[in-house]
Amino acid sequence: MAHRAPHIHQSLRDFCLAAFAAERGADLPFAFEEHPTREGPSLYEYRPLVRGFVEEQARTLRRLPDARNAIDDLRREPAAAIFARAHCGLGDSDDDALFRTILMPTLVAVVERSGGFDWHDDAFDIAYAAIEESLFGSARAYVALAPLVGLSVGQQVDLGAGICVRPVVAGEISKLWPEALGLMPPEFGRDVDRLCVLELVRELDAADAEPPDAAGELSDAVTALRLVTAGAIAAGPVVFERLDFRPLRVSPLLPIAATQPRGEATRLDPLRGRIAADLRQRLTIADEDRELGEALDRWELSLFAEEPFRSGQVRDALIALFGHGDGLWAASVRAAILLGEKTQERSEIVAALRSERAGRGARDAVRRALVETLMHGNRPALVEALNETLLGLRPRPATALAA
Repeated sequence: MAHRAPHIHQSLRDFCLAAFAAERGADLPFAFEEHPTREGPSLYEYRPLVRGFVEEQARTLRRLPDARNAIDDLRREPAAAIFARAHCGLGDSDDDALFRTILMPTLVAVVERSGGFDWHDDAFDIAYAAIEESLFGSARAYVALAPLVGLSVGQQVDLGAGICVRPVVAGEISKLWPEALGLMPPEFGRDVDRLCVLELVRELDAADAEPPDAAGELSDAVTALRLVTAGAIAAGPVVFERLDFRPLRVSPLLPIAATQPRGEATRLDPLRGRIAADLRQRLTIADEDRELGEALDRWELSLFAEEPFRSGQVRDALIALFGHGDGLWAASVRAAILLGEKTQERSEIVAALRSERAGRGARDAVRRALVETLMHGNRPALVEALNETLLGLRPRPATALAA
């Protein structure tokens, strides 16, 4: 087989052979993984914890002469430097980045394919082919996965910008992260509302040094899903990130997105998925509208609060959204005009919103008002339109969603 960089192939092979010789006879630790099935008994699998074991030996392996030779060869290859910068952490020297992002993952891949420290030429050839493709490719394939709870889907639902909700594939996370079992939500993979992942897929330019802010983007997706479905949805608590089909890092998700609120699980259909996709994009409006941002924050915090703090957060969210300096009464009337089709319905909405205790009806009205405001795109203009409706100067503003 012809290699694009024969000198790198040889030096990486020499390093892996030296590492195998140094660790020959070592006993790899294993993770005991359970794969629940909907019908019948669970299936169990032993997964060797190769990456953790090899990383524990990194200091010793770094001192091998063959490691130094491989790093020297990689330093002379511009593609390797670009690749290492894309994968390395802050504070890594160039040599450390090359060792950690190329030498170590190559060794891990060979050990995994060999089933331990018994050398197999074909295992190295397959591992090297993957690293060469990554080094000299024109783009980086980036994927971030977060377990999702409180939601079920029948098929993949697109949320835009490379983000989707889809059913989890058995073993897809633990295959790359054998230690993932302790990082999953309780009962993930068992219950019908714990069988999905939130996925972010991007193709990065080969020269890009920074991966996307997966934690921030996936947290926005959780907020959009909560707004659309009113379900007790959460993701994480961590995000599993990979680059070029290799583990990159495990990052914490924002706490407000990783905590499951009280309530019932729900199902996401394609229609509500399209609305959630629109909302996720429109959440950036809150960056420039301080009152809208405060309303969103207080509404989402109310999902986790106990009484009387929950009712206080709901009222404050409504006042920030539609108060416009006129207080709770005016905010309630504006919300009722926006959400209610008939006089009786509007009267009930006002009564619910002005009640000392924000019941389910009030909480749902504020949620719907937030959705309508985001879909409208201009909160101050919407408030002005509602004022004109109250004065009989214009019809009620069109709503984006049915009640």
